[in-house]
Amino acid sequence: MASALAARMGLNSLLRKQARTFRVRICTMESDMEFSCEVLDQEVPKEEPIVFHFLAKFYPENAEEELVQDITQHLFFLQVKKKILEEEIHCPPEASVLLASYAVHAKYGDYDPEVHKPGFLAEEELLPKRVINLYQMTPEMWEERITACYAEHRGRTRDQAEMEYLKIAQDLDMYGVNYFLIKNKKGTDLLLGVDALGLHIYDPNNKLTPKCSFPWNEIRNISYSDKEFTIKPLDKKTNVFKFNSSRLRVNKLILQLCIGNHDLFMRRRRVDSLEVQQMKAQAREERARKQVERQRLQREKQLREEAERARDELERRLVQLQDEAHMANEALLRSEQTADLLAEKAQIAEEEAKLLAQKAAEAEAEMQRIKVTAMRGQEERRLMEQKMLEAEMLALTMAEESERRAKEAEQLKQDLQEARDSERRAKNKLLEITSKAAYVPPSHPADNLPGDLSFSRENLSFDFKDTDMKRLSMEIEKEKVEYMEKSKHLQEQLNELKTEIESLKMKERESPLDIIHNQNTEQGTSKHSNFKKVCPKPQGRQYNI
Repeated sequence: MASALAARMGLNSLLRKQARTFRVRICTMESDMEFSCEVLDQEVPKEEPIVFHFLAKFYPENAEEELVQDITQHLFFLQVKKKILEEEIHCPPEASVLLASYAVHAKYGDYDPEVHKPGFLAEEELLPKRVINLYQMTPEMWEERITACYAEHRGRTRDQAEMEYLKIAQDLDMYGVNYFLIKNKKGTDLLLGVDALGLHIYDPNNKLTPKCSFPWNEIRNISYSDKEFTIKPLDKKTNVFKFNSSRLRVNKLILQLCIGNHDLFMRRRRVDSLEVQQMKAQAREERARKQVERQRLQREKQLREEAERARDELERRLVQLQDEAHMANEALLRSEQTADLLAEKAQIAEEEAKLLAQKAAEAEAEMQRIKVTAMRGQEERRLMEQKMLEAEMLALTMAEESERRAKEAEQLKQDLQEARDSERRAKNKLLEITSKAAYVPPSHPADNLPGDLSFSRENLSFDFKDTDMKRLSMEIEKEKVEYMEKSKHLQEQLNELKTEIESLKMKERESPLDIIHNQNTEQGTSKHSNFKKVCPKPQGRQYNI
């Protein structure tokens, strides 16, 4: 046991030495950075195994432009989604519902009521707990509202749904901001926020609205000495801002974030490098190829659905004709049975008529015999006359009954003829239905499918002229107009969601950030308007960091 323990300790020591230093290379559209750090020098727990979470250190200003590769976009989407659900990024309730619908679309694809039935989101974590506790709404009510938004996203791919999520998230006030607790010269506690646009100073109780901001293009120099951090604006008339942090390690981290964000800020405002242009061109070609493939698959799916609908219609028509034929057969069978029954009744009526006629003849013969014997004596004559009268009355009754039976037999013959006519019409109807039931198979949808698609790539040219710059400016202005229209539609959708759930809101459960967000919304302020309001006008473009 001692030798095994020693071997294990030796192995752990070797692993520590090998894992003591690791080097990470980060490649994005506008940055190519490489840095190394010692794992054991970090503030990590000393137990084993140690779990690491690799996250994006620098947030893009425009996710749609800067996240070129799909895998990078997906990983960044997961990171931002996790921070919103863990409330590291404050998100208003109406935006939370819309973001949740895009997250559901990214996971499940297009909404299908036959597949996505009520309760399919019961196990999903889609909303921050703060938002759930803020309203008197059951999980079923939340799911109903998320599903209503989810159904409107039909036709988008997973990548498009993730990008829509990021485009909404990047407009949140706390998106991409790293906060650090600092003190000014007077010893007042403040928060320093570092993001892709610059440095911001916050009140510790208000992480949404900065007290003042320093854009990267207006900062001349950033430095620190021991625990004192100094920010020198580009405008020499502006006072130098100094603050103190609690630890030297925090100052190093702040400086690293400032250098990285400033470098990315300046790169975004220069012409892309050849490598970046090639990456963008490859990304555009890949998106175009995927779009063509999606359109081809959509056409095939549409043709297949049309063929299936035609097949279902023919099957339905065939079943209908079969039902009609079955009903006609049953009607024919009933007609034949009725005809047989009427024929039997007619035969019985004829036999009864013959029997009555026979009885009438016998009565007539009896009457003749009575007349012959009537000549005997007066008494016998009187008796014979009486009997003769009775016989006449009986003969009259028999004649009437025989006539009635004859009429009844005639009526039965007419009914029998009508039954046979009905049987003949039923047979004709059956033959007509059978002739219409011929099945014509639908044409194969694959015959109309488009042929193979081919693509060609031309050589790229990077000779920028004034006309190219003007064309680029016009494209940028066009994209701005399209972005403003999309933002307006998005804001209308957010306002509609907010109006729907506002009546169920419990004011007493609002957090301080919720109250501040509502005040900013009523005043019409946002992170961009605050940034423009508190930032002085740039004086130049010389930087020394």
